[in-house]
Amino acid sequence: MRKKTLVLFSGGLDSTTALHWALRRGGKVSALTFDYGQRHRVEVRAARTIARRLGVPHKILKIDLEQIGGSALTEPSIAVPRHKRLPRLRTTAPPVTYVPFRNGIFLALAAAWAEEQGINEIVCGFNVIDSPAYPDTRPVFVRAMERAVRAGTAAAAAGRPVRIRAPFAGMKKSEIIRTGLALGADYSLSITCYSGKERPCGSCSACLLRARAFKEAGCSDPLVLRTGKGELP
Repeated sequence: MRKKTLVLFSGGLDSTTALHWALRRGGKVSALTFDYGQRHRVEVRAARTIARRLGVPHKILKIDLEQIGGSALTEPSIAVPRHKRLPRLRTTAPPVTYVPFRNGIFLALAAAWAEEQGINEIVCGFNVIDSPAYPDTRPVFVRAMERAVRAGTAAAAAGRPVRIRAPFAGMKKSEIIRTGLALGADYSLSITCYSGKERPCGSCSACLLRARAFKEAGCSDPLVLRTGKGELP
């Protein structure tokens, strides 16, 4: 049976790399993006543009995580923290930008979509090295979700289990960028900023982490160059 891969595709750095990684491995590749009420919904537009340029079939599912709240990314009353420098990494309490069980919700919906479409593999760009306080990016979480999908889907019962892969879980973001560049990824359209704008704000944790990663990777950020803003600190 021909391999059919679904990539969880936010339009950000990691998922852009994941999409190119999946394409390099061959088979039929499609992408799934969630419009979940995020403050930085501009990433949905970026995902659509990137998928179209790569000729990848692309589905956008609209869900409403604003009803759950509890995150600066979905609740307007919670401000996105601003920093002059990247905050010290924490491994305990998640930051205010953590969306409760977001990746679990995404994987559950992706599994349903995959089952309906006859897809046998889900690829996600989760990584935990630079963001250890997010509990739903860890390898143990990915393995647990895969077990749940295999236990609760008709496809698995029929001998067609869906595999969930997170190939970058143990990589630093700079290593992910180097991997993507080697695969030909164009990061000039990938969106990271939590502010809700295409141009990086330079002060949210996502922007600061992205800036550090490109510096460690030894190259300029093509998104920063494209949007006409000088290099971030």
